[in-house]
Parts: sequence; structure tokens; C-alpha cells
Amino acid sequence: MVNLNSNFGPAFIFLLLPLLLQFHSGKSDLQFNYYKESCPTAEDIIKEKVKSLYDIHGNTPISWIRNLFHDCIVGGCDASLLLDTKNGVVSEKAASRSFGMKNFKYTNKIKEAVEKECPMTVSCADIVALSAKEGAILLGGPSIEMKTGRRDSKKSCFSLVDNSIPNHNDSVTSVLSTFLNIGINTEQTVALLGAHSVGRTHCVNLVHRLYPTVDPTLNPTKAEYLKRRCPHEYPNPRAVEYSRNDLETPMVLDNVYYKNLLKNKGLLRVDQELIYDIRTRPFVEKMADDNDYFHEQFSRAMSILSENNPLIGDQGEIRKNCRLVNR
Repeated sequence: MVNLNSNFGPAFIFLLLPLLLQFHSGKSDLQFNYYKESCPTAEDIIKEKVKSLYDIHGNTPISWIRNLFHDCIVGGCDASLLLDTKNGVVSEKAASRSFGMKNFKYTNKIKEAVEKECPMTVSCADIVALSAKEGAILLGGPSIEMKTGRRDSKKSCFSLVDNSIPNHNDSVTSVLSTFLNIGINTEQTVALLGAHSVGRTHCVNLVHRLYPTVDPTLNPTKAEYLKRRCPHEYPNPRAVEYSRNDLETPMVLDNVYYKNLLKNKGLLRVDQELIYDIRTRPFVEKMADDNDYFHEQFSRAMSILSENNPLIGDQGEIRKNCRLVNR
């Protein structure tokens, strides 16, 4: 190691400092208000468009949160999720773990609005991130600190999807490991799974807890309700059959999810097992008791997730159409 106090003067140290800071700068060069010079109204346009789409299509905020999750956990936050199958690209949306995802066409509506103001400036990856931020607020969730400066991938990560997205049958250990690999700890992982407080679960992902016998960890009253919602055994559930994740506040991002887990009313096995694991149960109990605490941890987890391995600088591109690589 170089001894900076021996043969090098203050001038050398001054010149060396920026290089040292560069090596210590972390895993991304994202920043707040990245477009303040190139497109000052970008974030306002995205916010306004997200709100207008919500007013017309009430379920879009759930899609925005899920898009961020799927995009960032598979290869990194680069909008590869949005690419259609075309010109040799196999879409990530075609993977089995992407089942039930929708509203992709509305992301392009947001992109079109931004393009009118600032052509070829704002990335689709940043639109994914900022729409998730606004979506959480519209669902009664917390404000999320969201940096920008991502660029868009020129390729799909289709081959990575099924091994990257946690399965509804995965163990708690497996899920914790998946998120720890991108810097999200146990407490934050429990909070991130709280996104299951909104939206729906398709029957194909929960009938294994109902047939041929009911999972003994499932609340009997809840089981009877789910059988009415999902009358067809695996592998025959119809794609349209589903249950709301939370019957009390189905469109509010709140801690009812954790209260339901403590009553054995979790829909997915991976959710319900959170109360049986000594690493996660204390956080479930605390979040069930304190909605503000849940929001705080959810916000932090989403921020970390949104900064996972982004493309920056001259990497990737800025797509004109979020569903197609530039040609």
C-alpha cells in the first residue's frame, strides 16, 4: 500500500482523491433528478400520466410495482422486461414466471408523453422505476426515494427469468437468499413481500394448498372461500380464475397482509411460511402492529431494488419505443 505521508505531497493527494472516490462510489451512478437539465419536466410528466392512467384503469399501480420487481430482479433495472418478442428477441413476458402480468401497453403511453417533451432522452428503465414510485403512492403506500439515470437494455433476459423470480412454493431460506444477493436484508424482504397486500393471485398458483386436501396451515374459513373461487384442481384451473390477495383493503398497500398471515390467511405458501420461520416472524408481527413501520421498510427495500445493476453512462441505449430495440 502506498504511504501517502512519505513521498507524496498535498498536490498529488488532491489529484488522487477523485480516483479514490470513484472506486468507493458504490454499485451505480444513479442520482436524484438526473434529468434536471436535459428534461426538467420528465418526472412531472410521468407522475401526471401515471395518475391519468390510474383514473381510467384502476389496477395499473399494481402493474407498475410488479414491473419494477420483475425488471430489476432479472439481470438488473434495464427495462429488458418490456421488450416484445420480435427480431430475434424472445420476450421475458413469455416466461412462466411472468404469468398474469399485464398493462405493458400503458407503459408506452407514458413513454409517448415524455417523448413529446424530450425526444430520446428519458429511458424506459427510469419510467419503470418512477411509475412504481407513483403507483405506490396512489395505492396509499409510502413515498419511495427513487434515483434516475438508468439506460435501456438492447437484449432480453428471457433465459434468466424462471430461475430469478421467486416461486410461490419456494422456501423462506431461498427467498431470503435471492434478495440478499441484491442487498435486501431479511427485514426488508418481509416488507417487500407486503406488496402482496394488493392485487390478485391466480388460482393456478394456490390450488396446491386446496387439493386434494387442504393445507393444514391454511385457515379453514379462508380455505372454503378459496375453493369457491378456485373450484378446479391443478393442473386444470382456468387462467381467469383468481382471488383477491386481501378482501378488506384490496387496493391499499397496507399491513393487512401481515395481519392475515397471523390468522393463517396467506394465499401463497411462501407468504404463510413467514410466520413459521424464526428469522421472519418477528418482522411480520411488528409490521402487522405498525403500518408506518411497514411503509418505512417497504420504501427502503424498493429503493435498493430499483438500483440493482442498472445500465449507465454509454451502456445500452435510450429506446424510442419501450417495446422495441432501436434499429
